[in-house]
Amino acid sequence: MLFLVISTPRPERPTTLIDMRSRYWDWMQPLLDKGLCRSVHARVGRGAVALFDVDDTATLHRFMNEWADIIPAHMDVYPLLDVDAAKAFLNSQTRTEV
Repeated sequence: MLFLVISTPRPERPTTLIDMRSRYWDWMQPLLDKGLCRSVHARVGRGAVALFDVDDTATLHRFMNEWADIIPAHMDVYPLLDVDAAKAFLNSQTRTEV
């Protein structure tokens, strides 16, 4: 299951979070190595965007809580379809003439 997670950290001075931000990247690396996170990008200014590929929402929930323990943030979550699933869905639809 694919989920796009966009974080918006609390408005604190970035220089006060240097250690936490370093811990975040250290935490994220094993998820990238295992393919549980397909990609992660820092947002301009503050925050991050991550594309998780997990088996269930419980795993995503655990990752989001671990993330928030490192850097408290608001997170927007978007469930996604991969390209093949989106095309299969489209092909399964029938068009009705009006």
